[in-house]
Amino acid sequence: MGKFLAVLLLGSAVIAGASMYYLQVYGLYDEVKTSEVQLVSVVDDLPGSISFDNFQAIDSLSSPIRYRACFTTDLSISLLSETYVGLEKVSPRNAPKWFNCFDAAAIGAELMAGTAVPFLGQKNVHFGVDRIVAITNDGRGYIWHDLNDCGDKAYDGTIVGEECPGREATE
Repeated sequence: MGKFLAVLLLGSAVIAGASMYYLQVYGLYDEVKTSEVQLVSVVDDLPGSISFDNFQAIDSLSSPIRYRACFTTDLSISLLSETYVGLEKVSPRNAPKWFNCFDAAAIGAELMAGTAVPFLGQKNVHFGVDRIVAITNDGRGYIWHDLNDCGDKAYDGTIVGEECPGREATE
């Protein structure tokens, strides 16, 4: 009877572990269809659409920072830099290995080398989460979500303060 219980317990653990792995890496992601890629304008601080092609994206309802996308654009970095809000220090988040177009290490290396420029795509796309868009010199674009200052405060337990929008305003 002891061997049977041990095998049952071990089998249950393997099934649970495999299920959790599958859900985290594959099961919780959905393909995203979109009709626009947006960047925040330096003129009015509002997101505006840019021209793009070859769009691929994934997202998950389980977390607001799981969004990843890739696209191409024919717009030059100099035009984009004059027209849209640029960002200083950003670091792309890893994507699942099966989402081949988004390689966070390669994107980060291009950002460090200056061959890619980061822009603000949308402020507070979810409470405390901004949409970041990086575009390379050769027109490849990448999008991911990252915590902003309000998100960092909200999720580490610090008092958020009045400068952050209410959760209702961003939902």
